[in-house]
Amino acid sequence: MSHAVAEERPVEHGDALNLLRQEVAAAPGPEAAAQRAVEVLHDRFAHYDWIGVYWVDGTDLALGPWIGPEATEHVRIPIGTGICGAAAATGQTEIIDDVNADPRYLACFTTTRSEIVVPIFDGGEVVGEIDIDGSDLAAFDDTDRLFLEEIAALLAPLRPRQ
Repeated sequence: MSHAVAEERPVEHGDALNLLRQEVAAAPGPEAAAQRAVEVLHDRFAHYDWIGVYWVDGTDLALGPWIGPEATEHVRIPIGTGICGAAAATGQTEIIDDVNADPRYLACFTTTRSEIVVPIFDGGEVVGEIDIDGSDLAAFDDTDRLFLEEIAALLAPLRPRQ
């Protein structure tokens, strides 16, 4: 079946999606597969400066695999708090062009200027999210959103089971 988004997807996104599918399938387990996914995204897209996957753990988001220049202090975020918590609470992708202009932003790095947070769904329920920081203003657009929503669907089966 043809998928309209796939027909409009930039080549680099299609290549990355194919590589991610291969890496996830070849990984020895869900945790390794999710870690490899964030590594591929970081390696393939220069404007993806810091990438983390948060998994829902009770009423919080708990940081899972991540890659970037440094660790974040935000390893647990209450659902509903910050941009990440808002995306988990509403189930809507958040694209923030200027984090300094958004009062919900939980500052992690002085270099972060923009952010995209994409919920991960399993059975219609938010089970996690992909959080990506960019060092440029307005680093993310609808192309990133559509692509990362596909990646989120790929990551959903990798969530830790409680």
